[in-house]
Amino acid sequence: MKTDSGTVDLGRFDFAAGDEIGSLEVAYESYGEFDGDNAVLVCHALTGSQNVAGYGSETAGQARAWWNDIVGPGKAIDTNDYYVVCANVPGSCYGTTGPPSTDPEGDMYGTDFPPVTVGDWTRSQRLLLDELGVGRLHAVVGGSVGAMNALDWAKRYPDDARYVVSVAGAARLDAQCLALDAVARRAITSDPDWNGGDYYDTDAEPTDGLALARQIGHVMYLSKASMEGKFGRRAAGRDAQRDSFPSDPAAAFFPYRDVESYLDYQAEKFVDRFDANSYLYLTRAMDDYDLAEGYEDDAAAVAAFEGEALAISFTGDWHFTTEQSETVARAFRETGIPVAHHVVESDHGHDAFLVEPEKVGPPLRDFLDDGVDGRSVHDTDEATDSGGDFAPVHASLFSR
Repeated sequence: MKTDSGTVDLGRFDFAAGDEIGSLEVAYESYGEFDGDNAVLVCHALTGSQNVAGYGSETAGQARAWWNDIVGPGKAIDTNDYYVVCANVPGSCYGTTGPPSTDPEGDMYGTDFPPVTVGDWTRSQRLLLDELGVGRLHAVVGGSVGAMNALDWAKRYPDDARYVVSVAGAARLDAQCLALDAVARRAITSDPDWNGGDYYDTDAEPTDGLALARQIGHVMYLSKASMEGKFGRRAAGRDAQRDSFPSDPAAAFFPYRDVESYLDYQAEKFVDRFDANSYLYLTRAMDDYDLAEGYEDDAAAVAAFEGEALAISFTGDWHFTTEQSETVARAFRETGIPVAHHVVESDHGHDAFLVEPEKVGPPLRDFLDDGVDGRSVHDTDEATDSGGDFAPVHASLFSR
């Protein structure tokens, strides 16, 4: 399979906030051979990277090969058939220009970098694809905030994709998630080592604040049931160390629990691979996104889209809920756009789109092959439009 990775300089870029930079470099990876009409753009989640499958650059940590079970030869997004492109978004820290990049004067941008929006991500991807010689896409597929990015394609470039797929996505965040993201950002900005975002040339970085922000994120990504099953109230092993964060004197009397150990472990891994300022920028972009912005409602926002749409949601996901995916599906449905909302029964929470490829893969593969008529693409039959329950899709339906 042919693979490619690199960085394309798009030149001057005007951000939605009204600021500009003279040179926006976008890091990308591609897989497979382009034949003119088989391109699939994959939009990564909040802290993901362009390395969507395990064939390209050695991106660090969890951002490496983050959808390796979905993208590749013979997989749901089959690189034997499709030319797959994934681009790191502006504001991130995996090769695309962002706060940890060097400005024209040779200094790190830091918080002088312009505010970024999901719309900026979409426009940068369109410009990148133009440079790669890709016109109309076969599909745009995204998970989590990447699903917002995919929906923005349907709104912003309605003629440019045959299919749009939102996996564990939403038209906008709800107040609870906005609140938790705000607390996560304040954990970073309250860290004295954040130094107003100017920490790149210092001896310390705001690792404690970034670690706490990531821990809040992990609680959001798991469901109540999955946390109970994974950890319960169990104490961590005898050799577990409570050294990730300062502890109060009374702590030694109480057990250091499995769930605490898990969160500390995830935080330690994350601060080694991600940038604190980038986390601030990307969460604000996600929080700001509203599909209906500039339109009367969601349906009006996607009314010009000329393709078909698929929403995949998970019953245990309280971050991007099944109800929010149904809102997206209803917007397409109201304008006569062929759409399916495929609800997966799962207790893995928001992480389900990453950890349950056996449930994501079949409907995604069949939708890319045949649209809403794909054999394992099951709609809710508008159950929620009449106040009924969602019709969950069980794993038994996915046998081939």
